[in-house]
Amino acid sequence: MRPYIELLSLKGGTALITGAAAGIREATAARLAELGARLYLVDISEEGFSRVAERIREEGGEAEYYVVDLSRKEEIDALWEGLRGREPDILINNAGVYVFRDFLELDEETLRRTLAVNLEAVAWMCQHMIRSRMGRGGVIINVASMEAVLPLARGLAHYNASKLGVIALTRALAKEFGRKGFRVNAVIPGGIETPSVERLRREALTKLKADLIRTGIEFKMRLPLGRFGRPEEVANVIAFLATDAASYVHGAVIPVDGEFLSA
Repeated sequence: MRPYIELLSLKGGTALITGAAAGIREATAARLAELGARLYLVDISEEGFSRVAERIREEGGEAEYYVVDLSRKEEIDALWEGLRGREPDILINNAGVYVFRDFLELDEETLRRTLAVNLEAVAWMCQHMIRSRMGRGGVIINVASMEAVLPLARGLAHYNASKLGVIALTRALAKEFGRKGFRVNAVIPGGIETPSVERLRREALTKLKADLIRTGIEFKMRLPLGRFGRPEEVANVIAFLATDAASYVHGAVIPVDGEFLSA
């Protein structure tokens, strides 16, 4: 039996992470690099995640980054074509579009882009991963959202639907490809203090958006641990799922929310 510490190593592995510019995504990239994985970072803009790649290199890790608009399937196809022969064995779908829009004001562009990035891109990335690794297997970790299971704020019906789709997709792929060597799981972050959450809080206070302010206050009061989570706490769970220490964790949808969903 291998020592547990060896099971936590990702040395010799390669992880592709979508949306690695900040928050949970940046923390995940850093944690996987610490465990020895080589990283492919994918995002729509070079700004931000090029900094993450440089930081990882400075700390002795290996990281490459690719500018890809995940709402465009042809760009996803081109990414994987460029990775032919050196495909990752770990895929972490973490990119997402999070735009508040009252349902009655929801426009076609917002709905289509939200679904394209949050759900369709996850499907295309998983499809490429499975096709390219058939016969070898691999690990897929999809990042969903607490809002998919328990909607809290108004104006996120389109976002919630896209993330619930990610959960359904995760379970379906786990059922279909588990015996072919693929482990597929999802993580549901909730109540995490990220730059985007802080930005929304400042915007709500500046513009006196009563609904958002009230939702934020009520949410914090209901957190069983009495505090928001940190991006690193979600990254720790994602990193564990990526390793052989989680070899029997499959088809799981794991909340990382300080017990909010079950409180």
